[in-house]
Amino acid sequence: MTYCINPLCAERNNPDNFQDCSSCGTPLLINGRIRLLVPLRELTFDPHSYFEVFEVEDLGTKDYPIHQRRVMKILKWNSDMGRKLIESEFRALLLINHPNIPLVRGAIDFFTFSASNKLLELRCLVMDKIEGENLEDWINKNHSISQDTAIKWLKQLVEILDVVHHTEFFHRDIKPSNIILKNNGQLALIDFGTVRQITSTYLNKLGSAGGTSTIIGNHQLTSVVSPYYTPLEQINGRALLQSDFFALGRTFVHLLTGKNFYRLPIDKKTGRLIWRDKAPQIDKPLANLIEEMMSSVPAQRPQSTEIILQKLSFLPVRTRLYQITRNNFFRVGIGILSLLSIYGLYKLSKPIMADYLFTQGKKSQQESRLNDAKNNFALAIKINPDITYTISKFYVDLSNQRDLDIYLEKQYYELAIKYNDKSDDLYYRLAALCQDMNDYICAKKNYDMVLKLNPHKWQAYYNLGNFYDNLAKYELAEKEYKLAIKISPQAAEPINNLARLKILQGNYSDAILLAQRGLKLSQDNQTSASLFKNLGWAKLQQKKIKEAQFFLKKAEQLRPNTDIYCLLAQTADALVERKESKLYWESCLLTEPDIYLPEITKWRQELLNRLFS
Repeated sequence: MTYCINPLCAERNNPDNFQDCSSCGTPLLINGRIRLLVPLRELTFDPHSYFEVFEVEDLGTKDYPIHQRRVMKILKWNSDMGRKLIESEFRALLLINHPNIPLVRGAIDFFTFSASNKLLELRCLVMDKIEGENLEDWINKNHSISQDTAIKWLKQLVEILDVVHHTEFFHRDIKPSNIILKNNGQLALIDFGTVRQITSTYLNKLGSAGGTSTIIGNHQLTSVVSPYYTPLEQINGRALLQSDFFALGRTFVHLLTGKNFYRLPIDKKTGRLIWRDKAPQIDKPLANLIEEMMSSVPAQRPQSTEIILQKLSFLPVRTRLYQITRNNFFRVGIGILSLLSIYGLYKLSKPIMADYLFTQGKKSQQESRLNDAKNNFALAIKINPDITYTISKFYVDLSNQRDLDIYLEKQYYELAIKYNDKSDDLYYRLAALCQDMNDYICAKKNYDMVLKLNPHKWQAYYNLGNFYDNLAKYELAEKEYKLAIKISPQAAEPINNLARLKILQGNYSDAILLAQRGLKLSQDNQTSASLFKNLGWAKLQQKKIKEAQFFLKKAEQLRPNTDIYCLLAQTADALVERKESKLYWESCLLTEPDIYLPEITKWRQELLNRLFS
């Protein structure tokens, strides 16, 4: 069965072998490649229902060789609001790069199609179908989830949100029916139809509104409401990043209790859901985190995905401590120990418990239960940091575990420094880790300690330059790069980064000289590719297009990367090489860069502005 795309058609079902709709004559093969197979939403003439969603068969094209089942969303009524929503969804899916959100494959997946004798213009968005079962259907069959599953699923969803938020979008409609449990056990987040981009315009609208009004001057902020999952500020048209956390917390209440919200009572004094007694399988630390995410006041919720992930990383330790303190033997032991003197309690109880946990940790490690080992070690250290095995090397060994959470790794390096505060290498490792975590205060503090202990460590000056570079403090970055080069004239990395800064400053001749110098010194493909890229970029800015293309293709051969594709797209545009331009622009938009540079975002935005202008 093939469906007609025309929403005004009286009889939309057609046999598979028909080329045109038997009722209205609209072609059944959309854009020469797509057939509508199954409606995923009820088909209705309701003028307030803007969209239809179908599972489709995508036959592909010569330039787009693909044949698979996908999903297509269709804007059936051509309204300003509908156009804004579907354009925002396309922009979000194009820019957000994560394996567990729907994939669009460039401009070919967003197009218009004329139906009803070309009187009706339909906007169509095609995306890959994520196979699996949504959590609303799953929970109806399975009733509730365990604590281990809740922690695992919450971590997966927050990691997806971390990418969404850092791409400067928020979802605004998180709920079980918009989360898919894939066949491989991973969760996926779908339905970005109400996504909102975090722009200065939007923030200005919020800042100028006051109160809870949805009217901002002559502007209307779109209110997106899913009953029980939407916080008050979003109902009033003032959604924030933290609004997604509220919806996520409510989602996990439903998953943990297996109850519909109308069956859960509300505390008349606080307005909070009374749900914990319906989820006896979870411990207090996890329940507290979910309560915090659902706070009625956005400022009282976690302020970022990083904070939630940090809390999740420490949750096993807190849960273990909670379980120990709830254990009857522990309570009896505490009762006996309370008869001893305060001094005896302090001297005896901590080493005994710490030694017990350390023994359990070693046992878990021998049995390859690394997470259990890590949790027992962390709790032992928390109880008694002064025991003999908490020397610097022990913490360094722990920090080098491959499965270690980054926040726990930072804690271990800090403890290692406590026992060996003269090691510039430990400060350097901690500074680099803090830089990866975007903890700039920690990074600067520890780089300063490295250079105090070892003023000739050029790598510290180089990383400090990167630190300032990421903050767009280019004058300070240039100063640090020059110091690194002065100490180690043979180091190609700071020369490369300095060449990039010269381009950003418009000093193309100096950039070319630096890049040429760096290429003579470089000993690895990654640095050489970056140097060729900077050389080509500088030539492009000088309008020497052929030379620019030559150097950029050398960079592409050594190590293809997003910024190289974006620059090659610009050279292809300048040389009117349309086919190459299209391929390079698609690579510029869709590939994941090794490092997120501001110029990549600028180039992508310029292209999207061209597409939508």
